[in-house]
Amino acid sequence: MTQDVSRPDESRQAVIVTGASRGIGAAIARRLAAGGHRLALVARNGEALAEMADELGDGVRAYPADISDWNAVQQVVAAVQEDFDGIYGLVNNAGMTRDGLLVRMSPEQWQAPLDVNLNGTFYFTRAAASVMMRARQGRIVNISSVIGLTGNAGQANYAASKAGIIALTKSVAKELGGRNVTCNAVAPGFIETEMTADLPAKVKDGMLAQIPLKRLGRGEDVAGVVEFLLSPAAAYITGQTLVVDGGLII
Repeated sequence: MTQDVSRPDESRQAVIVTGASRGIGAAIARRLAAGGHRLALVARNGEALAEMADELGDGVRAYPADISDWNAVQQVVAAVQEDFDGIYGLVNNAGMTRDGLLVRMSPEQWQAPLDVNLNGTFYFTRAAASVMMRARQGRIVNISSVIGLTGNAGQANYAASKAGIIALTKSVAKELGGRNVTCNAVAPGFIETEMTADLPAKVKDGMLAQIPLKRLGRGEDVAGVVEFLLSPAAAYITGQTLVVDGGLII
């Protein structure tokens, strides 16, 4: 009988979700847990991460770590592999901003989003790739941003990091495709999070005016796309960037 490689046995393997303690990452974690995935949650805030793991229950473990630290990432991936006996999926979601105009941006301000957003994505992908390649199956989903496609005044550092994630995604897809490992990106637009909740009404109205669907996105909108890309239904999709922005950049 020919093995159906598009339908891996997920029951004994984990999906790693970085930045899982809040915002889009928390929405992804809740969606995947509801779908029966076993989860390894990663974030810097250990207390919030432990609360999320407790909320989601059996089959979910917390791994507090600084994703911009290569040694810490290696330790997390090794622990997840041992705890779950394999790694099926990786969702590189953790990210940060350090906004400022280019002419006033310090080197440290420039570097901070690159360390977390781009380097962190590379570190986890690098560490998990060898596990997936040996298993000859895997799904990697990288959370980029529409800002990585369009750029944005005051966010040169963030835009560069998110554009880098898209280029990294394409390269990884080409390198790992022969081992049945897919790699795709998701580019959210304006999503309701803790950060957008504090924006003035005038700013929100200006954002809504640019969106054909006339609402901000929700974490669940992104989570649904991530769940699809991890599923057997997306087995023949790799190297792509799926934009989830309500039509913002059409």
